[in-house]
Amino acid sequence: MSIEHFDVVIVGAGLSGIGTAYHLQSKCPGKSYMILEGRDSMGGTWDLFRYPGIRSDSDMYTLGYSFKPWKEAKVIADGPSILKYVQETAVENGIDEHIRYGYLVKKATWSSTNSTWTIETQHKDTDETVCFSCNLLLMCSGYYSYKGGYTPEFKGRDRFEGKIVHPQKWDKALDYRGKKVVVIGSGATAITLVPEMAKDAEHVVMLQRSPSYVFSRSDEDATANFLRKFLPAKLTYLIMRLKYIAFQQISYLTVRAKPEMSKQKLIDMVRQELGADYDVETHFTPRYNPWDQRLCLVANSDLFQAIKSGKASVVTDNIDTFTEKGILLKSGQELEADIIVTATGLNLVVLGGVKFEVDGQPVDFSNTYVYKGMMYSDVPNLVSVFGYVNASWTLRADLIAEYICRIINHMGKTASSQCTPRLRDEEQNMTARPLVENFSSSYIQRVMHLLPKQGDREPWVGAQSYKRDKKMVRREAIEDGVLVFSNSAPEIQKHS
Repeated sequence: MSIEHFDVVIVGAGLSGIGTAYHLQSKCPGKSYMILEGRDSMGGTWDLFRYPGIRSDSDMYTLGYSFKPWKEAKVIADGPSILKYVQETAVENGIDEHIRYGYLVKKATWSSTNSTWTIETQHKDTDETVCFSCNLLLMCSGYYSYKGGYTPEFKGRDRFEGKIVHPQKWDKALDYRGKKVVVIGSGATAITLVPEMAKDAEHVVMLQRSPSYVFSRSDEDATANFLRKFLPAKLTYLIMRLKYIAFQQISYLTVRAKPEMSKQKLIDMVRQELGADYDVETHFTPRYNPWDQRLCLVANSDLFQAIKSGKASVVTDNIDTFTEKGILLKSGQELEADIIVTATGLNLVVLGGVKFEVDGQPVDFSNTYVYKGMMYSDVPNLVSVFGYVNASWTLRADLIAEYICRIINHMGKTASSQCTPRLRDEEQNMTARPLVENFSSSYIQRVMHLLPKQGDREPWVGAQSYKRDKKMVRREAIEDGVLVFSNSAPEIQKHS
């Protein structure tokens, strides 16, 4: 049985995969490509998550694509609107015709002899193993497991007589009208869920072990709405995109340079929202500095309004055990609940959880160094998209897609079939650093030992800096002495 072959295979039909396909067919029009999607529909995160109030905490001028203007009034968009935007992009550009749904990628095997990746998939409906091949493999599968979210082991969980749900697998039939709800967690999901559920529930408690930094912003931008009246959509989008890129970079650098001042400013903003009598010190004063973890956006002050109305409250404590009627805390307080929502995070996976082999040797990515934040030492013709933790994911996804196209076109000009990042002699003993530095969020820390390493010099870094990445992607030469272009089968270092 013959294996269907493509020049490029993209894994994942989410925000990154659709955007990468656009760049590919625009800048490398002669290349054949296919998108493999394990689910039955496109959209990735924005199709999977269906919990009440699902929205982005990034503005749509930077979460949106560089090539497709965001035209809606809301700059902080809800999940269905973002999904529609992704779908529109795919249909308008014929990308949807290149997607194969229901093919879950299980294994990818590289042959230097043939300059080919063989991709083993499992068909969702039939469990049949189907193989494809390609010259270049692009992993746009995101960073978390689609199988299920992270839920700690809660003592007494089986005792609880009500319903327990994780936001990643929301039960659309769940009726919380007039019910007592406890949402466990203090991250972006909980911050979104609590005010939305409070509209119909009897009461919602946000139960947190420790607070997160939160800030409020309107979900619309008056400047953008004004400009749209007089300027073309593309020009308005460009102006607003530049504005938000600058705002993100300046804000992040300021916070990092002056953490104590920034911390106080954020806490004071919460105090202004909730009043002098509210215990901000306990419930909204984190133990860490701002941007050691992502800041949580409160859209239109909705969380604060829910708290002030009495429909929602925050409890900061540790869980002792679940009980028949709710949750018993270490302090001795018991929270009654009809429904418990475990907004406790995601399970991260490395490159979609796919098993990789290079010339018969399994690849352990924790033993590799990341090249420019997108490729891996001694792994040929493989690129993966990993966005920013301190800015919009798509900013980096767009840049990586641009760079991929530069590599493909360079390979065409030089008649090369392989491109492999390789450590030079002077880099063999360089200091290894974590892939994501100065970021303490549990979902990253739980898998840090499985992730590739950064080096102590360029290009072996994955800097969380759009300005730095833009220079690297758009101005630096492809031929840098590290990315090795070839046709023959070079001696491949063994991966352990």
